[in-house]
Amino acid sequence: MTRLLMTTDAVGGVWQYSLELAAALKAEVVLAVLGPAPDADQRAAAEAAGVRLVDTGLPLDWLSDGPAPVLAAGEAVARLAHEVQADVVHLNAPALAVARFAQPVVAVNHGCLGTWWDAARGGPVDPALAWLPELVGRGLRAADRVVAPTRAYAEATARRYALPILPATVHNGRTPLPLPEAPPFEGALTVGRLWDEVKDSATLDAAAALLDAPFVAIGATRAPHGATVTPTHLQATGPLPAEIIAHWLARRPVFTSAARFEPFGLAVLEAAQAGCPLVLSDIPTFRELWDGAATFVAPGDAQGFADAIAGLLAEPARHAALGQAARQHAARYTPAATAARMAEIYRDALSRRTQAA
Repeated sequence: MTRLLMTTDAVGGVWQYSLELAAALKAEVVLAVLGPAPDADQRAAAEAAGVRLVDTGLPLDWLSDGPAPVLAAGEAVARLAHEVQADVVHLNAPALAVARFAQPVVAVNHGCLGTWWDAARGGPVDPALAWLPELVGRGLRAADRVVAPTRAYAEATARRYALPILPATVHNGRTPLPLPEAPPFEGALTVGRLWDEVKDSATLDAAAALLDAPFVAIGATRAPHGATVTPTHLQATGPLPAEIIAHWLARRPVFTSAARFEPFGLAVLEAAQAGCPLVLSDIPTFRELWDGAATFVAPGDAQGFADAIAGLLAEPARHAALGQAARQHAARYTPAATAARMAEIYRDALSRRTQAA
């Protein structure tokens, strides 16, 4: 059986991705946790998934203040890969791939400062932050295989880092949230980092002002670096636990994302699995994943979002039909499908190293 060392962190969506992928793989998986330690619930979930956790105490690249701690973390993960006798190393933090690994390395870029900056700001990255995309680019070019969660994001990654080969596309998978019985909600819902400018909560706030229906927004309004947004018309709840989000999704609101940039969009997938009709910004990622199962609106078009939401709320039959279409479409994005594709990539990386030896 293949032994896989996979990096993860307990503070973002990579945690759920790692656990579900590990549980679906026919492999022995060691999860190396970077950043803050997992809490008791997370440890229990890891045990249920049948994975071994190693709490490394190493820093996350995006929470570091320079390259030195990240370079040291990469070397520490390489030593750990040797200690656990890993056959393949799966890095969910591509910057770590600059280290000297004896095993083949598969780097998965779930999202990074460089591609975010291209979408949000354009032009050169702030000099104080430029070290991080430089390190990510070096790691991606050093890896044996590079993976992105959509072809659209693979293209953005290749373009940003001048990669000679387009990263492989492996769509994320998610186990549907358990849904309680709940009354319908005659309104709209969005879930995500409201403070993140590429999520464009400003457009949703403007759309909410045009709606004669409630528009609930779940997610943080304050960024880790201190930036804040204060929606005027959205009913902002702040972050909520998964079971409360599941309750909202069970009410099948019109789920809306106005994101101008998105590597994948797990919140959209969770909403689709719950049978919520989708109103999404017309960006390449969402077209790739949801074409034929969503209503698309031009990015930044507040009136267009309001009209699309209002139209669905006024037509219960179309609301139900689009919710069912989203649910059926979502059935293709499973942890098992992700694991099958990743297993092929691990085998390919191993084969390449063997042939090169």
